[in-house]
Amino acid sequence: MGPFVSHYRGLYIQVHHDMTAPLSDYFIYTGHNSYLTGNQLSSDCSDVPIIKALQRGVRVVELDIWPNSTKDDVHVLHGRTLTTPVELIKCLKSIKEHAFSASPYPVVITLEDHLTPDLQAKVAQMVTQTFGKMLFCPDSECFKELPTPEKLKYRIIISTKPPKEYLEAEGNKRKMNNSHNVKESDDDVWGKEPAELTVDQEDDKTDSDASENNQDNEETDASEPEVRLSRAPAYKHLIALHAGKPKGGLKEALKVEPDKVRRLSLSEQALEKATMSHGTDVVRFTQKNILRIYPKGTRFNSSNYKPLIGWMLGAQMVAFNMQGYGRYLWLMHGMFRSNGGCGYVKKPDFLMNVNPNGSVFNPKADLPVKKTLKVKVYMGDGWHLDFKQTHFDLYSPPDFYTRVGIAGVPADEIMKKTKKKEDDWTPVWDEEFAFPLRVPELALLRVEVHEYDMSEKDDFAGQTCLPVSELKPGIRAVPLFNRKGEKFNSVRLLMRFEFI
Repeated sequence: MGPFVSHYRGLYIQVHHDMTAPLSDYFIYTGHNSYLTGNQLSSDCSDVPIIKALQRGVRVVELDIWPNSTKDDVHVLHGRTLTTPVELIKCLKSIKEHAFSASPYPVVITLEDHLTPDLQAKVAQMVTQTFGKMLFCPDSECFKELPTPEKLKYRIIISTKPPKEYLEAEGNKRKMNNSHNVKESDDDVWGKEPAELTVDQEDDKTDSDASENNQDNEETDASEPEVRLSRAPAYKHLIALHAGKPKGGLKEALKVEPDKVRRLSLSEQALEKATMSHGTDVVRFTQKNILRIYPKGTRFNSSNYKPLIGWMLGAQMVAFNMQGYGRYLWLMHGMFRSNGGCGYVKKPDFLMNVNPNGSVFNPKADLPVKKTLKVKVYMGDGWHLDFKQTHFDLYSPPDFYTRVGIAGVPADEIMKKTKKKEDDWTPVWDEEFAFPLRVPELALLRVEVHEYDMSEKDDFAGQTCLPVSELKPGIRAVPLFNRKGEKFNSVRLLMRFEFI
């Protein structure tokens, strides 16, 4: 059970999804560049963010592995940046120690490998010695179907490209793309409204993922020159989940192979493009294979993107900068409060079904309303205990209002707000809102409290995000969290949930 989940009297707090389906049937709590303490260019690399992520219930940890300066050891760092490295062995030991502190279900380590065969062999030795019997090594080279989370409890899974695809010519990766240097905006610390953003605008007004800093090795096409064959069979044997991108375009990459399961990585932008032209191909691919989505490389400040773009298509690993902040990260926290906070959320049946005519779920289809969620916001309390008297206003009590809404498929997304209650530390709103839902299975209830400020920007006073599928009807005391997703000691809202 996740460490924060038990605070929710309004949610189911135990694991209650079927955990005996293949891994590809689940959304999996996934980190990106899990070793970074801050921004993508100059922050320190450390095992601390990895430990924090695992304690939150994150199940997929990404490590970029590079030779050290003397080429005789392996460091973890964000390549071709000023990030200070941390030793791989330190990260591995911390993963071993904390992997199952929040959840018994498997931890996947995705390796972005920039090593020579000699160092690959060294990594194989380190991984084997560190994890021992915890390490899951498959009997055959490729799965026809992935094992289940239940079968893989307390196991560590390694996922990377097979070593024969080790490439010397990495430096030329993105010469074909045009890079746009657009200044990142961090003036809005909790990010813009998810529904207001266009594909290219996103949370931080950046554009292309063409930057050199977007060193996601799995994006590399296997047709690049100078493939060096590996002399590290032990390393190859460790890889339980093969990653990589076949030669050819997106259509080729999304082909479902009958006797082979693989992991494909696409940037958020590549996914957006795929959605335009191959949306149902993506859904079909994710019914058997693993799709990992990662942030575009110009998110230097470790911001994130809208996770629903991946979940709507069945992408299991929507990789996030967990050390970031903002509304998108709150949605990620919200989704993985599901299923007891164990880091695995069973995908809705409609994403797994093939219709009699061979078609699959089409996220662009016009869908009827399935159910309506009614939310009543009675009152709020606890700010006077958690904040100084002068935090919101120097001379008078605060003027709170609540924003309530839905994140989900585009047709379900909406935000509404209560009236503001002036000069009151314990505001009573007594307002009710109705939200018609077309895809309630993917809907998240968003709640934010702000304090009205006439002369400048309204102050932030707490937030939470709850999976609609897990809400228990009735009157609930709902705790609120700060911007980083840490629970306030006392602040909570009294709310009622009802489905009609």
